[in-house]
Amino acid sequence: MNHFWPVVVLSFLAAAVVMTATALTARRVGRVAVVDVAWGIGLVAVALVCALVAGTWQSWVLLALVAVWGGRLSWHIFRRSSGGGHREDPRYEAMLGGPLSEVGFALAVRKVFLVQGVAIWFVGLPLQAAAIWGVAWPVVVWVGVAIWLLGVVFESVGDAQLAAYKADPQRGPVMDRGLWAWTRHPNYFGDACVWWGLWVAGGLASGWLPAVLTIIAPAMMTYFLVFATGARLLEQTMMRRPGYPEYAARTSMFVPLPPRKR
Repeated sequence: MNHFWPVVVLSFLAAAVVMTATALTARRVGRVAVVDVAWGIGLVAVALVCALVAGTWQSWVLLALVAVWGGRLSWHIFRRSSGGGHREDPRYEAMLGGPLSEVGFALAVRKVFLVQGVAIWFVGLPLQAAAIWGVAWPVVVWVGVAIWLLGVVFESVGDAQLAAYKADPQRGPVMDRGLWAWTRHPNYFGDACVWWGLWVAGGLASGWLPAVLTIIAPAMMTYFLVFATGARLLEQTMMRRPGYPEYAARTSMFVPLPPRKR
């Protein structure tokens, strides 16, 4: 545990630097939603700090996993948001009580950027555990890589299928093709697998103590993906769309399962 304080402090500073730059960008463009693009970048910064401090093959593997996932996610969100003009995301307007120009920059810093910075550091705990303790069970790292790969496939394939559906002029009222026939939220399921894979490769592979101390990170991410800000919240809006209740009746909400009979 020679690297404890350097890893913990520098990881926090990395998240703080990314969120500070993101907040300044948000003030310049007038949109808080740019924070979504910075989420993946912030995790990459934390993973890079951990790899540089520890210098172990385990931390470099984790950096590669986070860089692939975070780079793809940030680019996907940036491309999607840039195609929608310069409108604010309704989620952030509801959270702040109005657009950034009306509520003020200080409120956005407290309620969005500060919270996101702490969250980046928090969910990066398995990366920090690997840098502090080092690998105890090397084979477990590769088990985590396999779980991570499953998650990335679900995220990327699900996003690609949804994009193809939106571009299809003959599409039906509800996306129920491919992975979306097995789960109503393949991207959220994939994201959860990514976090559990990183915990297995980082926290669990470093021993029982770091595993126990860091399991809260993927558990909390899964809770938010399913119940708080992810699937359940989106379902409230989607259930008002024609055909969606019928789709929901035959399709698993989160974990992929064979479609139920109509």
